[in-house]
Amino acid sequence: MRVVIVEDHALLRAGIVSLLRENDLDVVAEAEDGPGLLRIVGAHKPDLAVVDVRLPPTFTDEGLQAAIAARERQPGMGVLVLSQYVEPVYTAELLAGGGAGVGYLLKERVSDVRGFVDAVRRVADGGTALDREVVAELVRGRESDSDDALDALTPREREVLGLMAEGRTNAAIAAALVVGGGAVEKHVSNIFGKLDLPATGDDHRRVLAVLRYLRAAG
Repeated sequence: MRVVIVEDHALLRAGIVSLLRENDLDVVAEAEDGPGLLRIVGAHKPDLAVVDVRLPPTFTDEGLQAAIAARERQPGMGVLVLSQYVEPVYTAELLAGGGAGVGYLLKERVSDVRGFVDAVRRVADGGTALDREVVAELVRGRESDSDDALDALTPREREVLGLMAEGRTNAAIAAALVVGGGAVEKHVSNIFGKLDLPATGDDHRRVLAVLRYLRAAG
């Protein structure tokens, strides 16, 4: 797995690079701004870009826009965005670009080394890793939207889908909801059926279900 890191704070960037390398992830290049991201993506063809949302010169959304542009050039690349704040609109923009491999985490989550490394691997493999606070904001934001299939989900199925959006496994969902694994499997199966997702592999269907849910939220 080839990873590039784009972060303007040198110490944080060095820390992320060290953390990933210590966990056998191949960090092939680093940059500190949007143009730098485009250069290293073009040169190294990474599987994943870990990008700070706010980069020089204006520290607004340069990182996000550069990540979107980079993925247009390399559609199979995952993008894991790091942000100091919960800004769901940025997640919506990433989702609007199509494709899987999307992550949005608050920077404070980097201190959870195991969770952060798992998120990096998951997004690089085409999955999702969204901060629970971002998911909560997106869910609140979609209350006035209409999608008949999503509206057909029960409250418990919506809860399960929200946990799926965070990238949790069935076992982790079962633990969070204090239910058995069989109950979670039934909820997930119901979600797939109501969203009319064909049996082409559960991992793929999980991503499609999450993307549909979050795009409706955007």
